[in-house]
Amino acid sequence: MLMQTENKLFDDFARLAGGAFNAFGALKSELEAQMRQHMETLLAKMKLVTREEFDAMQAMLTKAREEQAALAARVAALELDASSSNESGDQRHNFRPSEPSES
Repeated sequence: MLMQTENKLFDDFARLAGGAFNAFGALKSELEAQMRQHMETLLAKMKLVTREEFDAMQAMLTKAREEQAALAARVAALELDASSSNESGDQRHNFRPSEPSES
């Protein structure tokens, strides 16, 4: 009889522990859901851009930098041409701006 009582006691303890683990598992899931919702709310308030928007802006910036570098090179070449023309006494300036290329 003592053996059956001990087995029943262990069975009851195992059921109690199992129930506690299930309760903690449900609590964990609930906390994760609440934290996820809270983080989504905070991120929405921060007005962050999406990865696609960031990549598009980065591409625009890269193109603008390349165009600026090309224009700086053109200005430098024109200034060099103008200064060499002035040194040789040639007062004519054959400056004809080219049309910007559509990229």
